[in-house]
Amino acid sequence: MATLDSLKCALRQRAMEMASCPRKPLSDKQYSLGFDILVRGSGWMSYRDFIIPHLSRLLAPLVKSHGRISVLEIGPGPKSVLACLARNLRQKIRRYTAFEPNELFATSVEDWLSSVSEIESPLPDLEYPPRIHRMPFIPHSHQRTGICTSGCDNDEKFDIILFCHSMYGMNPKAKVIEEAIGMLIEQPEGGMVVVFHRENDFYLDGLVCHRTASFPTGSVFVVDDDDELDRFASFVTGVLAEDVEADRAIRAEWRKVCRTLARREEAHPNQLFFSSPAIMAAFTKDATALSELTTQVPLLNGNRLVKNREARLHHPASIVRPTDVKDVQQCVKWALKHKLSLSIIGGGHSGHCLWPNVVAVDMGAFDQIHILTAGNDREGWCSSSDYLVIAGTGCKTEDIIRKTMAAGITVPLGARPSVGAGLWLQGGIGHLARVHGLACDAIVGAVVISVESSQALCIGYVPKQYRPAGAVCPDNETDLLWAIKGAGTNFGIVVSVTFKAFVAPTYSIRNWGFPLSDKPEASLKLYNFDRLVAKNLPRGLSADAYLYWDIDQLHLGITIFEPSTTRSTSENPIYTDILKVLGLEDDYSMVDSIGLFEAEMYISRLHGGHGRSKTSSFKRCVFLKNIGALNIANIVVTAIETRATPLSYLHFLQGGGAVHDVAPNATAFGCRDWDFACVITGVWPRDQDGTKLARDAIRWVYDVAKDLLPFSDGVYSADLGPDPRDAALAAKAFGPNRPRLNRLKQSSDPCNVLAYACPFQNTPIRQRLIVLITGDICAGKDYCAGIWVSAFTLYTQNSLMVRAVSISDVTKQEYAVATGADVSRLCQDRAYKEQHRSALTTFFQDQVQRRPCLPEEHFLNLVNSAMDVDLLFITGMRDEAPVASFSHLVPNSRLIEVRIRASEQMRRNRGSSCDSDDSYHEESKHRNHIKSNLAAVDYCPSLIFDNDTAGDDAAKDFAKQHLLPFFADDLQRLANMVRPVPEFPRPGICLRHVLNISQQPGGLTLCTSLFQRHFTGEWAQVNVIACCEAGGYVYASALALQVDIRLALIREAGKLPPPTISVPRSKSNISKTDSSKNNSIEMERYLIPSGSSVLVVDDVLATGQTLCAVLHLLQIAGVRTQDIRVMVVAEFPLHRGRELLRRCGFGVVNIQSLLVFDGA
Repeated sequence: MATLDSLKCALRQRAMEMASCPRKPLSDKQYSLGFDILVRGSGWMSYRDFIIPHLSRLLAPLVKSHGRISVLEIGPGPKSVLACLARNLRQKIRRYTAFEPNELFATSVEDWLSSVSEIESPLPDLEYPPRIHRMPFIPHSHQRTGICTSGCDNDEKFDIILFCHSMYGMNPKAKVIEEAIGMLIEQPEGGMVVVFHRENDFYLDGLVCHRTASFPTGSVFVVDDDDELDRFASFVTGVLAEDVEADRAIRAEWRKVCRTLARREEAHPNQLFFSSPAIMAAFTKDATALSELTTQVPLLNGNRLVKNREARLHHPASIVRPTDVKDVQQCVKWALKHKLSLSIIGGGHSGHCLWPNVVAVDMGAFDQIHILTAGNDREGWCSSSDYLVIAGTGCKTEDIIRKTMAAGITVPLGARPSVGAGLWLQGGIGHLARVHGLACDAIVGAVVISVESSQALCIGYVPKQYRPAGAVCPDNETDLLWAIKGAGTNFGIVVSVTFKAFVAPTYSIRNWGFPLSDKPEASLKLYNFDRLVAKNLPRGLSADAYLYWDIDQLHLGITIFEPSTTRSTSENPIYTDILKVLGLEDDYSMVDSIGLFEAEMYISRLHGGHGRSKTSSFKRCVFLKNIGALNIANIVVTAIETRATPLSYLHFLQGGGAVHDVAPNATAFGCRDWDFACVITGVWPRDQDGTKLARDAIRWVYDVAKDLLPFSDGVYSADLGPDPRDAALAAKAFGPNRPRLNRLKQSSDPCNVLAYACPFQNTPIRQRLIVLITGDICAGKDYCAGIWVSAFTLYTQNSLMVRAVSISDVTKQEYAVATGADVSRLCQDRAYKEQHRSALTTFFQDQVQRRPCLPEEHFLNLVNSAMDVDLLFITGMRDEAPVASFSHLVPNSRLIEVRIRASEQMRRNRGSSCDSDDSYHEESKHRNHIKSNLAAVDYCPSLIFDNDTAGDDAAKDFAKQHLLPFFADDLQRLANMVRPVPEFPRPGICLRHVLNISQQPGGLTLCTSLFQRHFTGEWAQVNVIACCEAGGYVYASALALQVDIRLALIREAGKLPPPTISVPRSKSNISKTDSSKNNSIEMERYLIPSGSSVLVVDDVLATGQTLCAVLHLLQIAGVRTQDIRVMVVAEFPLHRGRELLRRCGFGVVNIQSLLVFDGA
C-alpha cells in the first residue's frame, strides 16, 4: 500500500496535470474534518501503540527528577495527546501552553482543558490556567513575547516542548527545532523537545537526537465513500482549487488515485488503507554538540557505501571515521558527556548501522589482519590451535579468508564475502559450522572500548603486541567474553577480535534442482531432503536448500558441501545413499574458500544468478527443526506462493554437529538445538528502493517469520535491530540467555550508547503481573515469595524477569536513620525486627498521619523501580483490600493478592526465635487475630495458599497451578481480539470492544475455555450462572452450556413477566450518553432458590455500577454474599470498580477477570 507521503505526491501530480488554476488552503472546518479521518480507527492505534508509550517513557524519568514540569505543545489539535497519559504523569504538569493556529482546534482544546469533567480534569494539577495561543509557532518570531501566564517571566522556559505531528509545513525543520531547544529550561537539566513525525520526511541537517524510535507499521484508513474520500484527499494535499468546476473534476480524479494506491482487506471491504510510518525524535540542549566531536575525530571523506539498502535511506547526523583507538574513545566520551547514542558501521550489512539523526562511527580504518603461528610469542595462550588470527572490525569476511587462505588456514566465518564484524560477534553461520562451530565460537579474545567509561579493555586472550596502550582487563572479563560470543555488538565498541584458526579446506560442491508441480509434491520433497538426506549426513558435510519460484513454477534447489583438508580421490560412501533419494546431481565442482563465495546457489543459479543482478534484499532468519514436517512445509510453500516479489526466496542452512556441541549457556548465542537456519529473503530491483514494492517485500519477510515463529527453536540476532517488528523475534534470539544479557547490558552500557543494536530488553509482549503477598506474622510470606521466584525461573526457563521485593524496606531504612537502628538486621534478623515491631508500626503510622498518601507513594515507587520485571512479588503490605485500593494506580498491569495462611502452631514454630517476649507476642497475636477476622468479613483475597506443609513442593505446585496460567499465550490471543474504538461512545473515551471477541473466529470458544480453566472455585458447588444483558448474555450462555449449569437472566425492568424482583441501577460515566437515564434491573422472583451458590458472568468491570446492582438483586433473592463469585472478561482498574463494590458491602465477593486494560 502507498504511504501518505507517496499518496500526497500522486494527488498533487494529478492535480497539476489536470489544471493550473489557483489553489486555496483549507478552511479550519475543512482541515478539522480531514484531521478527524486521520486520527480515528487505525490512525488512533499509532497513538495508542507508539506515541503514548514513547511519550510516557520520556516523561517518566523527567518528572521523577524535575518534580513538576511545564509543557509547551505546538499544534495540539482539538485535544492534547497529554490527556492520554497515565494520571501520575498528568498530575505532574504544572503549566501548559500551546500554539494552535486552527481556531476550531484552539477553542476545542481550551474548553476541554478548562472544563471540569465528571471524573477529573485532563491536567488535574495545573498551577495556572492553560494558555492557548491562536497563532502558528514561527521561529524567531517577535509575536511570542507574551506567551507567559501571570506570575511567570516574559522569557518563559519549558521542561517539555512537544510537536505531535505538527511540524508539517514548518521549514527548515532543523531551525524550528533549534529555536525550540533554546526555549528549554537551563536547570535542572533534562528538558527535551519531542517530535513525532512521518518517517519519510524528517531529515535534520546536523542536529543529533537524544533518543529516536520508529513505527514502520503505522497506517490509516478511510471509508470508501465519495464524500469521505473528498475530505481525506483535500486534507492530505492541504489545498483546494479555487474554481468550482475545476475542483469538482480534481476531486473525482483524486478518488481514483486513492482507490488505486490503497490496500484493501477482506475483513474490511469498504475501507482503503494507507501506510503511515512514523518516527519519534527527542532532542536535548546537546543536540547541537556535533561540532565538538568533528573537531576531534575525522569525518568520513565522501559517501560511505553501506551494503544495506534500508540503511541507505536513513540520514545520520554525521559519519565519523576514527583512525585509532583514541579516536574511538573520543567518540564514546562525547556520547557519554552529552547523553547521546551512536550507531556502528562494520561491513554495512545491518539495517541499523545508519540511523536517522544519530552519529555513525565507521570502523573501516581498523582493517588490519595479523596471523600468529606457534613460533610467535603467545604468552598465556593454551590451545590445540596452532594459529591465531587478529582481525580488526573494519575487515570484511573476504578480507580475512583471503589473507588466512594464503597461510593455509581459515576461520569458520559466514558465506557472504562482504559481511563485517556484526556477523562474527552475533553468530556467523557458514559451511564449516558443523565441523568447527559458529564464527563466534572461534573468538578467544577482543579489544573493546567500554561505553560505560571509554576505557580500552582487553577481554580474553589478546597477544600483548596487539593490546592498546593503557588497556586493562575488566573485573567482569569472563562475562564480557561470554557476551561477545553471540551478542557482541551490544556491550562496547569492538576494535579487534582474536580468532583461533583451522587448516583451510577445499570444498566439493554438488547441486540438484527440482521443479515442483504442487504443494503435496513440495512437501514430500522437503520431507525426503530433511529425513533421508540431511539427517543422515556426517558432520563433515552440510546441506543447503532453496525454495523459490522461477519460470511459473515452484522449485527446490539443494546443495551439498563437503570440506576436505586432504587430497583423497575416493568418494564419500554417503553419496550412494544420497543418490538414491535425490538422483544424479546437476553439476559438481571443487573450489577453495574464495571460490566458495561464488559457488553459492543464490549467487550462481537462482533466477539466473542474483550475483549478476542489481537487486536489494531484506532478511530475517529463524531456526527450525524438522522442516519436512507437514505444518512447517505448508507454511514455507505457502510463503513462496504468496511472495511479494518474484525474486524472493527461502534459504535453509544446515546446523547441528559442532554448533550443537556447545551448551546453550556456554556463550551468549543460546540457540543451539536446530537443524536448519531458515533465511527468509525478500528481493526487489535496486531502482525500487524505498517504494511500495520494497515495503511489500519487507512486510512479506516479517509475515513469514511470524508464521514460523511458533514452530521455531530460536531466531538469528544478526539481522535484528530497533525496528519494533523485531521485538517478537528478539525475544527468541538468545535462548535462555536473555535475562543475563539484559543485566549485563545495564551494567556495561548504562547510558544506552549502543541503543540501536539487537535489543534484549524485556519487551512488553506479556502483561506484567504484580502479586501482593499478605498474611499473618510467621505465615511464611517472604519464604513463599522466594520459592515462587525460583519456581518461575525454572518453569519459564528464564524467559521471564521475576523479582521479589518488600514494601516495608523503605520504612525500615527511614526508621533506621531516625532511630539509629541497624537497617540490615531489621531486614534480615527476625528476632531483631520483632524487638522493633511496635516502634516501627508507630513510626509508620506517624508518617501516614503527616502524609496520608504515603502507602500509595511507596507502592508506586516500588513498582516503578521494577519496570523491567514481568512478574513482581511484593511482601510486607499491611493494607486492607490492597487490590481494590491500589489497582487503579497500575491500570496497565494485573494486580492480585495471595493470602498466605498457616495454623497457629505452624506460625509459632516458624516464629520461635522471636517468642521470648511473651507480652509482645500475645499483643501481636491478639492484633493479628482481630485483623484476620476483619479481613474475613471485609474482603476476599484473589487467592489463598495454605502454607502448613513442610518443604517447598506445595508452594511450587501452587505457583504452577494458579500463577503460571496468567502468562499463557491464549490470554494474549484473547486480548488481541479486543479492538479499541476511539472517541466512542462519546468524545474522550476509547472503548475496548470486548464483545468483539464473540465475533472473531474461535473467540467465544477460547473465552469459554479460559473461564472454565481460570475459575478458582469448585464447579460442582456452583448452582446458577447469573448474567445481565447484554454483554453478559453472550459469554455466560456459552459458559453455562459448557459446564452444564443453569442460567439466570437479569434484564432491564419491564421486560420480564411478573412476578419479578428489581433494584435501581446507575449507568456508569463511561457507558452513558447524554440521553441515558438511571433505570432498574430485574429477574424472576423465584428463579434462584434461597441459599444457592451463584457465579455472575459479565463482559466488563469498570466503575462497578452494574455489578453492584446485580449483587444487590441477588441479595434480595436470598443469596448470601459469601456464596457469590464474579468472573468478567475484561477489567478496567482505572475506574475503581472493586473499591465501589467494597464500599457497598461486597468486598467479600471473589472477583476474577481474564483480561486487564488501561482506560475505558
